[in-house]
Amino acid sequence: MAFRVFARARGAVCGVLLAGSVAAAPTASTPLENELAAAVRAAWAQHPAAEATERTLAAAQARAIAAGRPLYNPELELAVNEEGEERTTTAGLGWTLDVFGKRRARAALGQANLTLAEAEAALRRTTFAQRWLQAWADRLAAAERVRVGEQRIVLVERFAELAERQRAVGDISTLERDLALLARDEAQAEQATVLSEAASADEAFRSVGGGAPVLHAVPATPTAFEDAPPRLSGVPEARVAAATVVSATRQIDVSQRDRRPDPTLRVTTGRIEIGPISDNVLGVSVSVPLFVRNTYRAEVVAAQADAEASAAELRRVELEIQARAERTERTYAAVLAAWTRWSGSPGTDVSKRALLLEQLWRAGEISTPDYLIQLKQTLDTALAGADLQGRLWRSYVDALYATGRLDAWVGFDRANFEVTP
Repeated sequence: MAFRVFARARGAVCGVLLAGSVAAAPTASTPLENELAAAVRAAWAQHPAAEATERTLAAAQARAIAAGRPLYNPELELAVNEEGEERTTTAGLGWTLDVFGKRRARAALGQANLTLAEAEAALRRTTFAQRWLQAWADRLAAAERVRVGEQRIVLVERFAELAERQRAVGDISTLERDLALLARDEAQAEQATVLSEAASADEAFRSVGGGAPVLHAVPATPTAFEDAPPRLSGVPEARVAAATVVSATRQIDVSQRDRRPDPTLRVTTGRIEIGPISDNVLGVSVSVPLFVRNTYRAEVVAAQADAEASAAELRRVELEIQARAERTERTYAAVLAAWTRWSGSPGTDVSKRALLLEQLWRAGEISTPDYLIQLKQTLDTALAGADLQGRLWRSYVDALYATGRLDAWVGFDRANFEVTP
C-alpha cells in the first residue's frame, strides 16, 4: 500500500501527498453508465449536503488565510504627565517582533487544516455517491422483482382459468383445480409483499437524494476493472487520516514556537517642559515576557501525543482499507461469476419455460402439482436473478469505493492535495 506519508518524531516537518486521482480507475464508459454517473453528479449538486460542504470549505479557506496573517499589530501610545511645574508629553509606537517564525508555522498549520477539510469534503461527497448508487441498486432489484411478480400473477391467473375449464370438461379433478386457485391467491399475496419492499427501496433511494427513475434500461454487467492494482491512498478515509497526520505534526511546530517569547520594541518621543525650560526627549525600550509561571510545555506534550495518535490511526486505517479492498474485490468477483452463469442459463426465460410447462400439462405429461412446482421454481429463479443483479451492482459500487476508484467512475472533479515540507 502506497500511502505517501513521511513523518519525523518530536515536531519535525511532515509532508504528505494526498492523490485524489487513481491510476487504474475505470470510468463510466458505456452510454447507460454515463447516464447513471451524470445522475449521481446531479443528485450531489442538488443535495443539501453539497451546499453544507461548500460552506464548510469556504470557512476552512478563510481560516487558512487568517492563519497566514501577521500575529502582532503595532501599538500607538500617547501620554501626558504633569507634576508641579514639570509637564511631559510623549508619543510612542510599540511593535512585538515575530523573531521565531510563529507566523510561518501558523500559516503551514492553516494550509494543513485546509487540506484536511478538503479531504473530509471529498469523503462526504464520495460517501454520498456510494450510498446513492447502493440505494439505486436496491431499487433496481426491487423494481425487477415487481416486474417478475406481475408476470407471475399473469401466469397463475391464466393457469387458474385453464384449470377451471379443464375441470368443467372432466380432464382434471376438483382438487387439482383448487390447487391452481390456491397458487393464484398465493401469488397475489406475495405480490403485495414485493410491492411493499419496492416502496421501502424507493423511500431509501429518495432519502439519499434520489428522484424519478434514472435509467430506462440498465447495463447488465458493469464495466470491468482494469488489471493494474489500485492506489489505496485515493480511498477517502486514507486521505483524511493522512491529512490528519500532517495537521497534527504542524501543530507540534506551532506549540514549540509558542514557548519562545517574542520581544516588544517601543520607541517614544516627546517634549518635557519645566517652567520656562523645555527640551525634547527620546526613549527606546525592549521588553520580553518571562514564561516562568507557565512554560507552555504541556501544550507541546499534548500536540506530540495527538500526532502519535493520528499516526497510529493512519496505520489502523491502512490495515482496514487493505482488508476491505480485498474483501470487496473478492465479493464482486464471486457475484459476477454467479450473474454470468445465471444470465447464460437457458432456464431463466420465464415466458418460454411457462409455455413449455403449459404444453406438457395440456398433453398430460405432467400433473397439476408438478406444473405448479416447476412454475414456482422458474419464477423463484427469476426473482433470485433480480436480487443477483442488484447485488452485482452493489458489490461493484462497494469495490469501486474500497479501492479508491469511485470518484473516477462517477466523474467528480478531484484535486490533488499536497503539502510540501
